Order: sequence, then structure tokens, then C-alpha cells
Amino acid sequence: MSKDKRKYSSEIVDGVEQAPSRAMLRAVGFESEDFNKPQVGIASTWSMVTPCNMHINQLAESAASGADSVGSKSVIFNTITVSDGISMGTKGMRYSLISREVIADSIETVVGGQGFDGLITIGGCDKNMPACVMAMARLNRPSIFVYGGSIKPGSNRTDVVSVFEAVGKHSEGAISDIELLDIESTAIPGPGSCGGMYTANTMASAIEALGMSLPFSSSIPANNDSRNKVSIETGKSIKRLIEADIKPLDIITKKSIENAVTTVIALGGSTNAVLHFLAIARAAKIDFTLDDFQRISEKTPFIADLKPSGKYLMEDLHYIGGIPIVLKYLFDKGFLHGDCLTVTGKTLKENLYDVANLSFEQDVIRPFENPIKATGHIRILYGNLASEGSVAKITGKEGLHYSGMANVFDSEEEANIGIKNGNVKNGDVVVIRYVGPKGGPGMPEMLKPTAGIMGAGLGKDVALITDGRFSGGTHGFVVGHITPEAQVGGNISVVKNGDRISIDAKSNTITLHVSDQELETRRKNWKTPPLKAEK
Repeated sequence: MSKDKRKYSSEIVDGVEQAPSRAMLRAVGFESEDFNKPQVGIASTWSMVTPCNMHINQLAESAASGADSVGSKSVIFNTITVSDGISMGTKGMRYSLISREVIADSIETVVGGQGFDGLITIGGCDKNMPACVMAMARLNRPSIFVYGGSIKPGSNRTDVVSVFEAVGKHSEGAISDIELLDIESTAIPGPGSCGGMYTANTMASAIEALGMSLPFSSSIPANNDSRNKVSIETGKSIKRLIEADIKPLDIITKKSIENAVTTVIALGGSTNAVLHFLAIARAAKIDFTLDDFQRISEKTPFIADLKPSGKYLMEDLHYIGGIPIVLKYLFDKGFLHGDCLTVTGKTLKENLYDVANLSFEQDVIRPFENPIKATGHIRILYGNLASEGSVAKITGKEGLHYSGMANVFDSEEEANIGIKNGNVKNGDVVVIRYVGPKGGPGMPEMLKPTAGIMGAGLGKDVALITDGRFSGGTHGFVVGHITPEAQVGGNISVVKNGDRISIDAKSNTITLHVSDQELETRRKNWKTPPLKAEK
């Protein structure tokens, strides 16, 4: 391996003056011949904080063995992760979204500081996955992402969202203490990310469509032996990228982001993909906006009957051919850019050449002629309640228009109590405010309230809007990311109980039916509340 192929590590280990560096590295297992090999950093997001990541060090070791077997020198390092599922509905959720930045920063710091020539990142939870791609884009060194895989379903095909919704049923008296405990005890049987098309599986699918992970890698379940094989192959593949000098910014382009977002829309993925791909685009210095999401959603049918709104899980998608079979179908129908480069060194079109055609003898994925919804479920809504935009998740199963009376809560905690006590009724538009990026602080997810509404049997009878965001497990008639948020005086801050609010997923509008004059009067009388962190 010539020095020019060790673009970064040679500065760390070559020459007499770098003897101290080599001495340190010998202590962690380097032999003399390793100093002439490209160094591959392997960012493991392992922790026992959450089942999503509890198995990832095994995958990191497999990736390391693959890298070492073809003449690279692997170095495993760790970063943090937090669990949304555990912290949901508590002050701990304030740390969730910001953890994405901490993880990206930490990966960038280690790789930049240690002079690795290539990078493999292994993620398994909502925020560490986009963080891995953000760090790759910033560093722009040959890189591949590996997904930890989705979890095995629990008893009766349950998952963590089943537990949240069971709490709502329990509040309504629909299930007993013993029944709730049974769901709690069996819903999450082992390692892996939440099994539906929630945020982790959404991002895994999107990253494969983006071209930053190996084909077929995103849908393999966490407990499947093929997961280790993919990790080994990833370790081998990174050397080819280093030799060819193929870097993330050769792969992450506006066209490849469009491929990723198209895949998210077709699969009915999480609204968190909006936040994450805006961040990835910014890291890659690509002009990609909210309106691009709407443009893609307007032309892309929603065709996957996956949880949370459907009945199937990621493993069901895997057993009919995984993400490549979906990408092949999308490409053949003209929805994807086939000329985008990928981490295989080939284009997306070339990767799909030998992939089988999608058979419709299954019903996980529907044909475009019979979609769940003719256009995408992610809608970017504007109006006097969201002059700078909002993000709706409307699958069409709830209808495309909702109008009702505001039932206002100034925190998630108040909303959860109100739902539990039966204060949310048929026809309400539940408004949860002061939970945005500043008001939250940290823009927490509103899974507990939406799951509570579903558990109470009100999913088709109630809408929910918020300046916070939603879990990938949320379903129902919901609108989040409302901007400007309440904490900075957006109109959501002056909504009153009984105000009529209309949401239209055809015209892509969200309207508070209060006159401009009345809104101006309310804004003049509004005072900025203290930040929650200051209370």
C-alpha cells in the first residue's frame, strides 16, 4: 500500500519523528507491518443503554476482522447513544435529538484526531444512524455504514409501540394490570431496533438507497447470522474504496438524497427522516429543503403496508427480498436516479442489475396501480399556524382532511394527564406546545400522547398538532415540527381552547380559524414563558 493510499495515517505513523506515535499504537496491538497498512476506524455505537445497540460490538469485531483480512488495520472506537423508547415522555427526551450532534461530533473528532484513512460506522438507533452519515460527510474519507438490524417481534408480533398503546388501553380499562404486564414482559425479546418502519428502519432503508451501505444490508434482522457476514464484507469493502479514493461526497449528492427520500415516502417512513436528511444535506453542503420533501411526496405513492399504520414488520420485507427489491421496483418505474455512485463502487443501476423483480403474490408491498395512498404520507403544510412550515404524517387511512376544536396543553405532561383522564374527546384537535427545539428544550417526541390516543380508541376521531416532533412509531392524523414554535411567539402560542383548526393534506395547509386582527391582539398580550430548563 503506497503512502498516497494512506493519505491520513501516514502523517501519524511515518518517519523518525513519529516514533512516539508508533510506540503508543504498538501498545494497543499494532505490529511493525501494520504501519504500512491503511488504517480503518470502526465507530461502534455499542452500549447496554438500549436493545437497539447491545449487540453492535459483535458487528464491529466482524467488520474489523474483514478489514484486517484484506490488508487494512482496523481500530475500533466507541461513541454514545441514548434511547428514545426508554426516555419517552420524561425530561430525558430533551437529550434525544441533541445526541445526534454529540455522536456526529465525536466520530468526526476521533477520525480526524487519529488520522484514519477509512471509516466504518455501525448504528442501531434513531439518532446515531443519521449522526454516522453526518460525520462521514463532514470528514469525506472513504466510508461505509452498517446497520445493527431490527428486533425479533415479541409475542403476538408486538413491539415497543404495542407497549405504549397498551398503556392507553389500560387507562381506558380495556386491559388489566396483568395483561399490561404480559405485553411489557414479552414485547421486546432481544437485541435490535424497533421492528416496524419506525425511525431506525426508515433511516437504514434510506441510507441503503442513498448508497452509503452495502446492498441487502438494511433489512437483515439483528439476530440473523447474515448480519455478521455483512459486517465482514463491509470491512473488506472499505479497502476498495480507499484504493479507488471513493469518498462520501462522491456518493451523497442531491440526486442520491432524492433517492433516499423517495424510498422513505414509498415505505411510509418516519417524519424524523425530514429532520435527519436536512441535517445530512447540510453536512454535505447540498441545497435540500422542506419543499423538496413535498415535491417528492407529491409524485411518490405510498405502497408499503408496514407498521405503525400497517401490519407488517421489517423482517417481513426482508423475506420478500429486502430493500433492493423495492429499489428495483422504484427504479424500473422511473422513480430513482440510477446513475448515483454507491459504496460498492458501482452505480445504483448496476447494483440492481441482478436483483429479482418484485412479485405481487405477497402484500407487504403493493403495486403502484393499487397503492395505500396515491401520493406520499409526508406532507409539508403551511398556513397561519405554520408560516415557516410543518411536517404531517398522513397515510390516508385517517382521511385527508380534519377540522375540529382546539384542546390546548402547554406541555406533554399535561397532555398525557388529559388523555389519561378522558379529557380528550371525539372531534378535538389536541394542541401540544412549548415542546419545540427551544421550548422543549430539545424538541422531544410525542409518542406517549399519540399512543395514548390510539390506545383510547380515538385514533380516527382526534387530530394532534405540536411544535415538537413524533416518534417513527406514531400514527394517526398528526402534524408536528410547527414553526415558528410557541416559545418564540409563533401563532401556536396563542391558540385557545375551542378555536377551530383545519388540516388539509390535499392543499397542504393548516389553518387556525381566527381573524388576523384577533391574532394580533393575542400576540400583543402574550409573554415569553421562562425556558423549562430555567424552572
